[in-house]
Amino acid sequence: MTTLLLVRHGLTAMTGPVLAGWTPGVRLDERGRAQVTALAARLASLPLAAVVSSPLERCAETAEAIAAGHAEPVAKIETDERFGEVRYGDWTGRPLKELAEEPLWRVVQTHPSAVRFPGEAGESLAGAQHRAVSAVRDWNARIAAEHGSDALYLVCSHGDIIKAIVADALGLHLDQFQRIQADPASLTAIRYTETRPFAVRVNDTGGDVAALVPEPAEDGAGKAGLGSDDAVVGGGA
Repeated sequence: MTTLLLVRHGLTAMTGPVLAGWTPGVRLDERGRAQVTALAARLASLPLAAVVSSPLERCAETAEAIAAGHAEPVAKIETDERFGEVRYGDWTGRPLKELAEEPLWRVVQTHPSAVRFPGEAGESLAGAQHRAVSAVRDWNARIAAEHGSDALYLVCSHGDIIKAIVADALGLHLDQFQRIQADPASLTAIRYTETRPFAVRVNDTGGDVAALVPEPAEDGAGKAGLGSDDAVVGGGA
C-alpha cells in the first residue's frame, strides 16, 4: 500500500495570469514561499521515504522547503523530468486571457484527450499523462522494494500533471480531468494497492495529516481485518 503524496508548487508571479509551462527561471514569490513553509510544517512529522521533484525551479524550491522543514533529514531530493509540466509549445509564456480566445482552448476544456499543443515542442495531454503515470508506477515499485509496501513518498509537480495522475487513480477518462482541482501548495494523497488506487485526499490545503500514515496490518490483513485493498463499506473512515 505505497502512499504517494502529490504537492503542487507554491505561487509564482506567473501563476494564474500566464501559462508558465517550461519557462526557465520561474521561482516562488513571497506568497509561494509562505505557502510552502506552512505546508512543510504540516508534513514535518510524516515518515517520507523519498522526496521527488519536477526539474523546474518552482517545484525544486517547494521540495527543498519541505525537505528542510522535515523532522527527519531528507538525504537527497530526487529529480524526475517525467513529473515536469506539460510542454505547452507555442502557448508557453502567453497570458491565459489571450489563450482563452483560441479555438483550441475549448478543446482543452472539453476534450483534452484530443489535444496536442501547437508548435514543434508541443506535447499532447495524453502523452503528458502517460509519462507521469508511468513515473508513478516506477517510483511505487522502487519505494516498495527499498522501504516496504507501507512507505510514503512525496512528489512535487504541476497542476495539470497532478490532475492527470488523479484522474488515472480514480479510473476517469482524461476528458474528465478538468473536473479535478489542484491549487498551489495543495496536497493530494493516493494509496496504491495491488488491485487499485485509493484517492485519500485531493487538493487538501489545511488540517492534520497524521492519518496519511498507514496503520499496521492486523492479523496479517489490513485495518479492521480487511484485505489491504478493501474499502470500508458505507464510506466510513
